[in-house]
Amino acid sequence: MSPEHIIEQAKRAFAIAKKDIRIYYAKGPVVIFGLFMPLFLFLAFAAGNRGLSMPFLISGLLAMTVFFTATAVSPVIQPWEAQARTLERLIACPITMKTLIAGDMFASVLFGIGIAIVPLGIGLILGIIPIHPLLLIAGIILASICFSSLGLLLSTPATNVPSNIMMLSSLLKFPLIFISGVFIPVEQLPFVGQVLAVCSPLTYFTDIARYCIMGTNTFPLPVNFAALTVFSVLFTALAVRLHARTVSRRI
Repeated sequence: MSPEHIIEQAKRAFAIAKKDIRIYYAKGPVVIFGLFMPLFLFLAFAAGNRGLSMPFLISGLLAMTVFFTATAVSPVIQPWEAQARTLERLIACPITMKTLIAGDMFASVLFGIGIAIVPLGIGLILGIIPIHPLLLIAGIILASICFSSLGLLLSTPATNVPSNIMMLSSLLKFPLIFISGVFIPVEQLPFVGQVLAVCSPLTYFTDIARYCIMGTNTFPLPVNFAALTVFSVLFTALAVRLHARTVSRRI
């Protein structure tokens, strides 16, 4: 593949991302599932505070916000496109499935990073200043990539009904919140919970957030970043392959 072709496909991916931002990311799901849902869960646990410190809760709020935002719309973009009969036009364009997936992912990543400012701002108002801000920024970027690729993987079933994908997405995302150390430290979970936590990408970003805000962590920092990288590559590769198989049954 020539450099000119790569540059041209990158331009088309950015055009798709711009379209997604303009059409989808100003809608309710991003605000409700990306911001309000984590905030309400945070307030519920903060109100029934069981000795959890505010930095602990803020790091959990940050992890939930990035997770819910990056996976808010990415699972339903292609079902929406198929339902509106616009997916056919995209497929007919001179773009590859990798380009289409990259465009959708880039839009999700931007929103995951952008809305992460909200919990960080809440923390600053409460006097909670990150100990390692540069590492935290790197973690937010990598986690946004990982979670958006997970959202695209969830959208691979061959359906043009967004509610079906939303139901599948919710069935996976909400259990992950409670096994990933967001509200209960991983080391305090029962053995089965600890095993499941290792399989959750949210666990590793939560651990990064705790380290950068509180200075404590369950796993070594290189392990956290490596795990998020591996999950990102795996989810993206599976999403591209499965979307290529199912797209013909959507249009």
